[in-house]
Amino acid sequence: MDYVNLGKSGLRVSRVCLGTMSFGEGDATRPWVVSNDLADDIFRTAVEAGIIFIDTADIYANGLSEEVTGRLAKKYFARDELVLATKVFLPMTPGPNGGGLSAKHIHAAIDASLKRLDVEYVDLYQIHRYDVNVPIEETMGALNELVHAGKVRYIGASSMYAWQFAKAQQAAERAGGARFISMQNHYNAVYREEEREMIPLCLDQGIGVIPWSPLARGFLAGNRERGGERLTERANSDAFADLMYRDDDFDVVDQVKAVAAARGVSAAQVALAWLLSKPGVTAPIIGATKVMHVTDAVAAEGLALSAEEIAQIEAPYQPHGILGH
Repeated sequence: MDYVNLGKSGLRVSRVCLGTMSFGEGDATRPWVVSNDLADDIFRTAVEAGIIFIDTADIYANGLSEEVTGRLAKKYFARDELVLATKVFLPMTPGPNGGGLSAKHIHAAIDASLKRLDVEYVDLYQIHRYDVNVPIEETMGALNELVHAGKVRYIGASSMYAWQFAKAQQAAERAGGARFISMQNHYNAVYREEEREMIPLCLDQGIGVIPWSPLARGFLAGNRERGGERLTERANSDAFADLMYRDDDFDVVDQVKAVAAARGVSAAQVALAWLLSKPGVTAPIIGATKVMHVTDAVAAEGLALSAEEIAQIEAPYQPHGILGH
């Protein structure tokens, strides 16, 4: 496993990040969430492969993901060996202040996350989305307070428009406070709209890109077929993916499968290798419901595609409307 700096910060991370949205046994709303025993197997496989970068969020399984992630982190890592990331924004408690990016909610949310994770600090604290209802100066000020309090080492952001991200960075700079070092955005071979503005901005400013849904919620790995057939439990219960991806995206999937067949590897490996080859991408976040999802990701980190193979995968791409904000 390779290790690189996250953007222009000094934080070193593995080239693959393990996402733990699938952790949280007992979450009846998502039938694809794995058992605690399988979560242990997935986590151990990642650790043994050299993955030190772990991403979760308070909203995943309504906090259960953080609890499971925290237990496994203590089991397999000394705290300083691990780069632990979580997120804030979506509602976690009732009432008008139970979510969002106000100073009130940010301070309450980090304390709740630290308790569930059973740690004294998180390495990367990310805003899960942009909050149009809160002045960005208030949000950046609250995040800076967390850094100065020692509860957070670095801050990051997730899906938003490039102008919003630039506005947030400017607000942080004016306040002399912490700036975002990373952007966790929606980016994969069937959704490349981030290449228009967000990724060039990140490249220019030295921001690490850590894409979510690098396999398009399993679409690029072959979890569904043309005509609507669903091949996995996740695909059968993931209405969000049905809204995000469409029939002409199968043309890209077909090329990923063709390259994979010629290489004698899985489609997932090729799709991840494509993403790892793109400028600015530091570490795709791999959501795993099987141990093989981790081993595929690790294999992809060492798979170099040719320029011809990359062009073959990209040729059928059709533009999309903005998805995932």
